[in-house]
Amino acid sequence: MEPFIVSARKYRPQTFKDVVGQEAITNTLVNAIDNNHLAQALLFCGPRGVGKTTCARILAKQINRDGTEKEDEDFAFNIFELDAASNNSVDDIRNLIDQVRIPPQVGKYKVYIIDEVHMLSQSAFNAFLKTLEEPPKHAIFILATTEKHKIIPTILSRCQIFDFKRITVSDAANYLKYIAEQQGINAEDDALHIIAQKADGALRDALSIFDRVVSFSGKELTRKAVTENLNVLDYDTYFQVTDLILKNDIPNLLLLFNKTLALGFEGHHFIIGLASHFRDLMVCQHHETIALLEVGDNAKKLYLEQAKKTSQEFLLNALEIANQVDLQYKSSKNARLLVELALMKLASLTFKGEKKNPDHSSTRLIPLGQLIPASFFHHSVTTSVKNAIVEDISDPIPLADEKVVATAVNQQKEPTLEETELKMATDIEDVTLSETSTIVTAPARKIHIKEQPTRVSGLSISSIKAKKKHELNKIEVTYDEDSLPDDPITEAELLKHWHSYVKLLDEKGKKILASNLSSDTPKIKDGTTIVIELPNDTMKKEVEREQLDLMTFLKKALNNHYLLLSISVNEETIKKYAFTPQEKYEKLREKNPAIDLLRKTFDLDL
Repeated sequence: MEPFIVSARKYRPQTFKDVVGQEAITNTLVNAIDNNHLAQALLFCGPRGVGKTTCARILAKQINRDGTEKEDEDFAFNIFELDAASNNSVDDIRNLIDQVRIPPQVGKYKVYIIDEVHMLSQSAFNAFLKTLEEPPKHAIFILATTEKHKIIPTILSRCQIFDFKRITVSDAANYLKYIAEQQGINAEDDALHIIAQKADGALRDALSIFDRVVSFSGKELTRKAVTENLNVLDYDTYFQVTDLILKNDIPNLLLLFNKTLALGFEGHHFIIGLASHFRDLMVCQHHETIALLEVGDNAKKLYLEQAKKTSQEFLLNALEIANQVDLQYKSSKNARLLVELALMKLASLTFKGEKKNPDHSSTRLIPLGQLIPASFFHHSVTTSVKNAIVEDISDPIPLADEKVVATAVNQQKEPTLEETELKMATDIEDVTLSETSTIVTAPARKIHIKEQPTRVSGLSISSIKAKKKHELNKIEVTYDEDSLPDDPITEAELLKHWHSYVKLLDEKGKKILASNLSSDTPKIKDGTTIVIELPNDTMKKEVEREQLDLMTFLKKALNNHYLLLSISVNEETIKKYAFTPQEKYEKLREKNPAIDLLRKTFDLDL
């Protein structure tokens, strides 16, 4: 059995034309060779698997060809590849410099390809500077790296820099399709697109994934086989999720999410894929952005079809919800609930609630013009006309475009014009419009007006009469100062009722206010003024807020209407000190002078 060669090696490009997705760089290098305009030091930088080392090998072969060599000539004696990760010391660079001095035995140039050059030490970089700037005419250096920012500026300034870009999904899928044809594999376009998306711009990764999936599925490479082998969620799942969201079907949505978790997928992976799905639907909303949709033709049709069912507002809100879950997922204590809650919110975006019947009989307003002709509001109705209206009032009156309304007539005495206007202002259901007409009302069902308060003009007859009536009903309350209670009070009685009020405050839970009123004993000044002294302004403000209730209680309890409250502040009454050791000692010596003798006898220190 022949040894298996992976596709990344088997189908490695041998010419610049075979390089995928780097046309700008390959064209530049071809022109530089043709015009003999090639720099002595080149730096190839970019992500993994995009063709840096491949282009370096092709370049090394191309510059040594003169037309007399064989087609399969690899110029092995002229190309030297070094791995800077394992040869990163100053001694390794010195050995390289010694080899550079020797001219090539075959061909014109000796090419040194240094891969992962950013791994060289600082000393190795400095030892390499002179040779890199002024190498022999037969030496060309090609440096390759994935992390250009780690290379010192002095090296960068001596190199011609080529930035390799990521391979696009379409380019990678087309190359995979070419390889599948070469191997006789029947591959679906959607399957190849999924592999290209999974590779994330690295063609070598795409080829490795391709080999793995082919080993799994054989000669038939289907989308189902790819998604199963790569453990990625198929876009069919997200189409189902979106359909359930648009239908507001929360139960089945949660069941589908549970099924996804049972297959071994994480909630974070699910919500990221859902956000990407919403993004793809968003780009399908406009013809100009459809080109941003990197999927196969079959999948593109499904995206375009579902995009017609969604609105731009819905997609924007859905993207915001999914993005918030993505940011909060790692810090969440209950990640599953976080995703489920997001799915409920998504399903509620298009939910409009229960549909209410607009023709419901209890809420439908019937215009008065349909119940009574407009002429009834301006002309008095004669007795004959009135009798004709109410002749058979027990029968329902049919209304145009309305249900049958049962009616009845109020045949009691007819109100006056003033009573009629007042009735219109207060109760529109039983309003009477003239001295000789009677409004037909519906006892079987009342007509309700929703939250529209009746307004009466301030210049109407009814409002003027109501105002006069209100003026007549006014009761002027006057007080005779000589009749107010003015019993003499004593400090004992004051203190008794004062403590009673403090106790009431304490029972009500106003502990701070009760403590403030208990901080000083109230005194009587000039017979009617209650004086209290508080330690600070804060306590004074608290008591002043309670002053009205306090004085009302005391006036009633002491039967004296002329009591006043005077509050003063004396901060010295409750001022506390943080005593120093010396001050403490002085206090002790005042109480017992013998302590001074004790200190001197034993030579004690404070």
